[in-house]
Amino acid sequence: MPGGGRAVQALGNVVVTEDDSPPDVGDPAIPSETPTLRSAGGDVSKLTTCTPPDESLVRRSAAESLRAKAPFVVTFSSPRFCSSRTCGPVVDVVEEVARRFEGSSVRFIHAEVYEDNDPAKPYNRWMQEWGLETEPWTFLVDRRGKIAQRFEGVVSVRELEEVVRLVAGR
Repeated sequence: MPGGGRAVQALGNVVVTEDDSPPDVGDPAIPSETPTLRSAGGDVSKLTTCTPPDESLVRRSAAESLRAKAPFVVTFSSPRFCSSRTCGPVVDVVEEVARRFEGSSVRFIHAEVYEDNDPAKPYNRWMQEWGLETEPWTFLVDRRGKIAQRFEGVVSVRELEEVVRLVAGR
């Protein structure tokens, strides 16, 4: 034995699962019907735990943006229930960058992470569709529907603005 220790044996199982990891740069974006003001009957409180809520981030879904061939930023986070305290600031960053690109073709989307915005319930369908097991995540999707950039955790206004500018051609 290296280091003079005694041999130790153990039994264990290796569990092999289907790869449900988040899409990476270059992968196609997931056509999730993330909830919108329309799908929630205009009730923004069903869509976001942000205070105050930014309705501009819940106007369009990821699937709708893909069908329109529009570049978009989608952030998956729960500002009110985030365990890392980074989710609210990430949504604030997305809101700020959205303001800077107002009038452009780039869409900005916020999707909550828990079923019914209830942290006692599991992650919702779109979190599962994107293979996300943590939050926050922010993805930039180009006109072709490919992931152009992704951020796990914190992203700054400067970082997000730079990659959006590259995709938007501004």
